[in-house]
Amino acid sequence: MPGVHLTHRELHLSGRSNWLRAGVMGANDGIVSTASLVLGVAASGAASAAIVTAGIAGLVAGALSMAAGEFVSVSSQRDTERADLELEAREISADPEGEERELARIYERRGLPSALAREVAVALSEHDALVAHARDELGLEEERRAQPLQAAWTSALSFSLGAVLPVLAIGLTPPGIRVVVCVAVTLAALALLGYLGARLGGARRLRAALRVLVWGAVAMAITSGIGALVGSAV
Repeated sequence: MPGVHLTHRELHLSGRSNWLRAGVMGANDGIVSTASLVLGVAASGAASAAIVTAGIAGLVAGALSMAAGEFVSVSSQRDTERADLELEAREISADPEGEERELARIYERRGLPSALAREVAVALSEHDALVAHARDELGLEEERRAQPLQAAWTSALSFSLGAVLPVLAIGLTPPGIRVVVCVAVTLAALALLGYLGARLGGARRLRAALRVLVWGAVAMAITSGIGALVGSAV
Protein backbone atom coordinates (compact mmCIF):
# COMPACT_ATOMS: atom_id res chain seq x y z
CA MET A 1 0.00 0.00 0.00
CA PRO A 2 1.26 3.53 -0.79
CA GLY A 3 2.76 5.29 2.19
CA VAL A 4 3.04 2.08 4.20
CA HIS A 5 6.53 0.78 4.92
CA LEU A 6 6.77 -2.83 5.94
CA THR A 7 9.81 -4.03 7.84
CA HIS A 8 10.74 -7.63 7.16
CA ARG A 9 13.00 -9.17 9.73
CA GLU A 10 14.20 -12.74 9.64
CA LEU A 11 15.37 -14.57 12.73
CA HIS A 12 18.43 -16.58 11.82
CA LEU A 13 19.59 -19.11 14.38
CA SER A 14 23.12 -19.90 13.24
CA GLY A 15 24.51 -16.94 15.18
CA ARG A 16 23.68 -18.81 18.36
CA SER A 17 25.93 -21.72 17.44
CA ASN A 18 28.87 -20.88 19.77
CA TRP A 19 27.07 -20.51 23.07
CA LEU A 20 24.32 -22.99 22.14
CA ARG A 21 26.83 -25.75 21.47
CA ALA A 22 28.70 -25.09 24.71
CA GLY A 23 25.50 -24.79 26.75
CA VAL A 24 23.78 -27.89 25.43
CA MET A 25 26.94 -29.99 25.59
CA GLY A 26 27.69 -28.80 29.13
CA ALA A 27 24.20 -29.48 30.46
CA ASN A 28 24.03 -32.86 28.76
CA ASP A 29 27.40 -33.90 30.18
CA GLY A 30 26.42 -32.64 33.61
CA ILE A 31 23.21 -34.64 33.68
CA VAL A 32 24.55 -37.85 32.15
CA SER A 33 27.95 -38.04 33.84
CA THR A 34 26.71 -37.09 37.31
CA ALA A 35 23.64 -39.32 37.12
CA SER A 36 25.80 -42.20 35.93
CA LEU A 37 28.27 -41.52 38.74
CA VAL A 38 25.73 -41.46 41.58
CA LEU A 39 23.83 -44.43 40.17
CA GLY A 40 27.05 -46.41 39.85
CA VAL A 41 27.99 -45.61 43.44
CA ALA A 42 24.47 -46.41 44.61
CA ALA A 43 24.51 -49.73 42.77
CA SER A 44 27.70 -50.66 44.64
CA GLY A 45 25.75 -50.53 47.90
CA ALA A 46 27.35 -47.36 49.27
CA ALA A 47 25.72 -45.27 51.99
CA SER A 48 23.69 -42.15 51.18
CA ALA A 49 26.44 -39.80 52.40
CA ALA A 50 28.98 -41.44 50.11
CA ILE A 51 26.63 -41.20 47.13
CA VAL A 52 25.93 -37.50 47.67
CA THR A 53 29.61 -36.78 48.28
CA ALA A 54 30.52 -38.51 45.05
CA GLY A 55 27.85 -36.54 43.20
CA ILE A 56 29.03 -33.17 44.54
CA ALA A 57 32.66 -34.02 43.79
CA GLY A 58 31.67 -35.04 40.27
CA LEU A 59 29.74 -31.79 39.81
CA VAL A 60 32.66 -29.58 40.84
CA ALA A 61 35.31 -31.56 38.99
CA GLY A 62 33.17 -31.81 35.87
CA ALA A 63 32.35 -28.11 35.78
CA LEU A 64 36.01 -27.14 36.12
CA SER A 65 37.05 -29.71 33.55
CA MET A 66 34.43 -28.51 31.07
CA ALA A 67 35.48 -24.88 31.53
CA ALA A 68 39.16 -25.66 31.08
CA GLY A 69 38.59 -27.94 28.12
CA GLU A 70 36.33 -25.48 26.31
CA PHE A 71 38.68 -22.59 26.96
CA VAL A 72 41.70 -24.46 25.59
CA SER A 73 39.81 -25.85 22.60
CA VAL A 74 38.15 -22.60 21.59
CA SER A 75 41.36 -20.63 22.24
CA SER A 76 43.11 -22.87 19.71
CA GLN A 77 40.36 -22.15 17.23
CA ARG A 78 40.67 -18.42 17.91
CA ASP A 79 44.44 -18.56 17.41
CA THR A 80 43.92 -20.19 14.02
CA GLU A 81 41.42 -17.51 13.04
CA ARG A 82 43.83 -14.75 14.08
CA ALA A 83 46.65 -16.33 12.11
CA ASP A 84 44.44 -16.46 9.00
CA LEU A 85 43.44 -12.83 9.45
CA GLU A 86 47.05 -11.70 9.92
CA LEU A 87 48.08 -13.57 6.78
CA GLU A 88 45.21 -12.02 4.84
CA ALA A 89 46.12 -8.54 6.10
CA ARG A 90 49.69 -9.00 4.86
CA GLU A 91 48.47 -10.16 1.47
CA ILE A 92 46.14 -7.17 1.15
CA SER A 93 48.95 -4.81 2.07
CA ALA A 94 51.37 -6.41 -0.40
CA ASP A 95 48.98 -6.77 -3.36
CA PRO A 96 45.71 -4.86 -2.91
CA GLU A 97 44.75 -5.05 -6.57
CA GLY A 98 45.35 -8.79 -6.69
CA GLU A 99 43.20 -9.24 -3.61
CA GLU A 100 40.43 -7.18 -5.20
CA ARG A 101 40.52 -9.47 -8.23
CA GLU A 102 40.33 -12.45 -5.91
CA LEU A 103 37.22 -11.03 -4.27
CA ALA A 104 35.70 -10.33 -7.68
CA ARG A 105 36.23 -13.97 -8.71
CA ILE A 106 34.51 -15.10 -5.53
CA TYR A 107 31.46 -12.97 -6.34
CA GLU A 108 31.46 -14.18 -9.93
CA ARG A 109 31.34 -17.79 -8.73
CA ARG A 110 28.34 -16.82 -6.63
CA GLY A 111 26.49 -15.62 -9.71
CA LEU A 112 27.29 -11.93 -10.19
CA PRO A 113 28.18 -10.67 -13.67
CA SER A 114 31.88 -9.89 -14.08
CA ALA A 115 31.46 -6.11 -14.19
CA LEU A 116 29.20 -6.04 -11.13
CA ALA A 117 31.45 -8.46 -9.24
CA ARG A 118 34.40 -6.17 -9.89
CA GLU A 119 32.42 -3.13 -8.78
CA VAL A 120 31.31 -4.84 -5.55
CA ALA A 121 34.86 -6.02 -4.82
CA VAL A 122 36.25 -2.52 -5.25
CA ALA A 123 33.54 -0.92 -3.11
CA LEU A 124 33.93 -3.41 -0.27
CA SER A 125 37.71 -3.19 -0.40
CA GLU A 126 37.58 0.59 -0.13
CA HIS A 127 35.27 0.30 2.88
CA ASP A 128 37.22 -2.41 4.74
CA ALA A 129 39.18 -4.91 2.67
CA LEU A 130 40.09 -7.18 5.60
CA VAL A 131 36.48 -7.51 6.74
CA ALA A 132 35.39 -8.35 3.19
CA HIS A 133 38.06 -11.03 2.78
CA ALA A 134 37.44 -12.43 6.28
CA ARG A 135 33.76 -12.83 5.54
CA ASP A 136 33.73 -13.85 1.88
CA GLU A 137 37.07 -15.64 1.43
CA LEU A 138 37.75 -17.11 4.87
CA GLY A 139 34.16 -17.46 6.11
CA LEU A 140 34.97 -15.67 9.37
CA GLU A 141 31.99 -13.53 10.24
CA GLU A 142 32.47 -11.39 13.35
CA GLU A 143 29.49 -12.74 15.31
CA ARG A 144 30.53 -16.35 14.71
CA ARG A 145 34.18 -16.13 15.67
CA ALA A 146 35.56 -18.17 18.54
CA GLN A 147 35.02 -16.74 22.03
CA PRO A 148 36.95 -18.82 24.59
CA LEU A 149 35.71 -17.11 27.77
CA GLN A 150 32.10 -17.30 26.66
CA ALA A 151 32.46 -20.99 25.86
CA ALA A 152 34.22 -21.68 29.18
CA TRP A 153 31.72 -20.07 31.53
CA THR A 154 28.75 -21.30 29.51
CA SER A 155 30.02 -24.88 29.72
CA ALA A 156 30.81 -24.67 33.44
CA LEU A 157 27.48 -23.10 34.35
CA SER A 158 25.39 -25.42 32.20
CA PHE A 159 27.28 -28.48 33.47
CA SER A 160 26.60 -27.42 37.07
CA LEU A 161 22.91 -26.82 36.40
CA GLY A 162 22.60 -30.19 34.75
CA ALA A 163 24.61 -32.04 37.39
CA VAL A 164 22.69 -30.68 40.35
CA LEU A 165 19.49 -32.43 39.22
CA PRO A 166 20.58 -36.06 39.77
CA VAL A 167 22.45 -35.09 42.95
CA LEU A 168 19.29 -33.58 44.45
CA ALA A 169 17.12 -36.41 43.15
CA ILE A 170 19.19 -39.14 44.77
CA GLY A 171 20.12 -37.15 47.88
CA LEU A 172 16.63 -35.98 48.89
CA THR A 173 14.69 -39.22 48.39
CA PRO A 174 14.47 -42.29 50.65
CA PRO A 175 16.91 -45.14 49.96
CA GLY A 176 14.17 -47.46 48.72
CA ILE A 177 13.17 -45.26 45.80
CA ARG A 178 16.18 -43.01 45.22
CA VAL A 179 17.48 -44.92 42.21
CA VAL A 180 14.09 -44.90 40.49
CA VAL A 181 13.58 -41.21 41.22
CA CYS A 182 17.08 -40.32 40.01
CA VAL A 183 16.58 -42.24 36.76
CA ALA A 184 13.17 -40.66 36.17
CA VAL A 185 14.42 -37.12 36.87
CA THR A 186 17.48 -37.64 34.69
CA LEU A 187 15.55 -39.00 31.72
CA ALA A 188 12.98 -36.21 31.96
CA ALA A 189 15.76 -33.60 32.12
CA LEU A 190 17.54 -35.14 29.12
CA ALA A 191 14.37 -35.17 27.04
CA LEU A 192 13.67 -31.55 27.94
CA LEU A 193 17.26 -30.57 27.17
CA GLY A 194 17.14 -32.21 23.78
CA TYR A 195 13.85 -30.48 22.99
CA LEU A 196 15.05 -27.03 24.10
CA GLY A 197 18.36 -27.38 22.29
CA ALA A 198 16.58 -28.29 19.07
CA ARG A 199 14.11 -25.45 19.50
CA LEU A 200 16.84 -22.86 20.05
CA GLY A 201 18.80 -24.21 17.12
CA GLY A 202 15.81 -24.57 14.80
CA ALA A 203 16.26 -28.35 14.42
CA ARG A 204 13.77 -31.22 14.66
CA ARG A 205 12.72 -31.39 18.28
CA LEU A 206 11.47 -34.96 18.64
CA ARG A 207 14.54 -36.47 16.99
CA ALA A 208 16.89 -34.39 19.17
CA ALA A 209 15.02 -35.30 22.36
CA LEU A 210 15.06 -39.01 21.54
CA ARG A 211 18.76 -38.92 20.64
CA VAL A 212 19.73 -37.34 23.95
CA LEU A 213 17.36 -39.60 25.88
CA VAL A 214 18.56 -42.88 24.39
CA TRP A 215 22.28 -42.22 24.79
CA GLY A 216 21.79 -40.92 28.32
CA ALA A 217 19.88 -44.07 29.27
CA VAL A 218 22.62 -46.25 27.78
CA ALA A 219 25.33 -44.42 29.74
CA MET A 220 23.42 -44.76 33.02
CA ALA A 221 22.70 -48.44 32.44
CA ILE A 222 26.33 -49.29 31.71
CA THR A 223 27.66 -47.32 34.68
CA SER A 224 25.08 -48.81 37.05
CA GLY A 225 26.01 -52.29 35.86
CA ILE A 226 29.70 -51.65 36.43
CA GLY A 227 28.96 -50.22 39.87
CA ALA A 228 26.97 -53.28 40.84
CA LEU A 229 29.76 -55.59 39.67
CA VAL A 230 32.43 -53.64 41.55
CA GLY A 231 30.28 -53.50 44.67
CA SER A 232 29.70 -57.24 44.69
CA ALA A 233 33.37 -57.95 44.01
CA VAL A 234 34.64 -55.62 46.72
